[in-house]
Amino acid sequence: MHERQRRESLVQERAILVRVLLATENTSEEDPLEELAGLATTAGVCIVGRLCQKRDAPDARTYLGRGKAEELRDLVQKSKADVVLFDNDLSPAQTRNLEKLLHVKVLDRTELILDIFATRARTHEAQLAVELAQLEYSLPRLKRMWTHLSRQTMGVGMRGPGEKQLEVDRRLVEKRIHDLRQELRQIEKRKERMVASRRGTRTVSLVGYTNAGKSTLMNALTDAGVEAADRLFATLETRTRRWQLPSWGPVLLSDTVGFIRNLPHHLITSFKATLEEARQADLLLHVADASNPQVTEQISAVYRVLEEIGIDTKETLLVLNKIDRLNSPVVLDSLLRRYPLAIPVSARTGQGLDRLAHRVSEALSRSFCDIDVEMGVDNGWAMAYLAVHGEVLSRRFHDDQRVTYHCRLPIEFLGALARHPQVVVRPHESSAAVEEVA
Repeated sequence: MHERQRRESLVQERAILVRVLLATENTSEEDPLEELAGLATTAGVCIVGRLCQKRDAPDARTYLGRGKAEELRDLVQKSKADVVLFDNDLSPAQTRNLEKLLHVKVLDRTELILDIFATRARTHEAQLAVELAQLEYSLPRLKRMWTHLSRQTMGVGMRGPGEKQLEVDRRLVEKRIHDLRQELRQIEKRKERMVASRRGTRTVSLVGYTNAGKSTLMNALTDAGVEAADRLFATLETRTRRWQLPSWGPVLLSDTVGFIRNLPHHLITSFKATLEEARQADLLLHVADASNPQVTEQISAVYRVLEEIGIDTKETLLVLNKIDRLNSPVVLDSLLRRYPLAIPVSARTGQGLDRLAHRVSEALSRSFCDIDVEMGVDNGWAMAYLAVHGEVLSRRFHDDQRVTYHCRLPIEFLGALARHPQVVVRPHESSAAVEEVA
């Protein structure tokens, strides 16, 4: 109910979109405000104007140049806008100066994304993470919230209440930030223990740009029935389901929060527990929207986030999703020339999903060994070790005293088994007659 009321209040706001294209940015986009428009639509505002400017460097006072700032002021007045949304990150002083000039609320890219996350967060963990990110973002900006008090209380005997209230608020915010970090740290530890408890099962994690189709792909692979919507940040919580891979067996597949260009650092830090699945996964599936004109930039943005959270070296398969939306095969051919190992699929139609499953099985197999383990029938330690760390595929009895197990075992667990004095380990003989395990 709270989210619905919040969105109803937002839908009445009229917004102007602004972006300053700096010389260091890639400006090849057909519509440089397309992504901001998607964020604004997701936030529920009505777009009534757009403004772009190219600059070598942002203006220290208003980010925009003086002339463009005045043009923006006229546009705000003409369109009767309630809010101005920047596709750039503004300093507290720049935001304050713009609000004084425009006489409307000004939000930068980070604040808009945080607001969207706040409306999307449903679990207790996600709500805590969003609150922490918002407070860390707002702490250096508290001063602008109290400028009206310091103006109203100027005079003999009345100087300073605004500053006093500011200090009180700053202490309250810092205390709340400390408490949230402590609570999220406990959640993170529980998450680490939960993920570690799955060590005997291979795990695959979906990562990628927001709205690339990760949830739709998860539904197609696992019949998970998770929410899949054509909007930015439809998923904020991690969901894990069992995926039955042909010629391999069951693995755990996790869906994670989507990334975006210039993802606020506060969010990456706050969602550390949510991203634990991706950090601990044996394999990452990087899902990209092949139908998006900015797909190459989005792929690069995701790799930058993976680097920031320290998992950029983890084995990753690039999945080019939504190929059913491509109007010409030339686009896909161009992408495959650039990313020759990528796997083209359509989660909506099912095209290419069999090949994806095969490639995932191949990737996981590289970290496993296919072995025959011969032991005495009374060797309880070796049997328990295989049951915990490996997958027993079949067994063959030699006599009343010896048995050979055909197993798939992670390479990291092979050493302890091979060193056992009463166990013989050798590569699996595929031609051997075996009795299937019941």
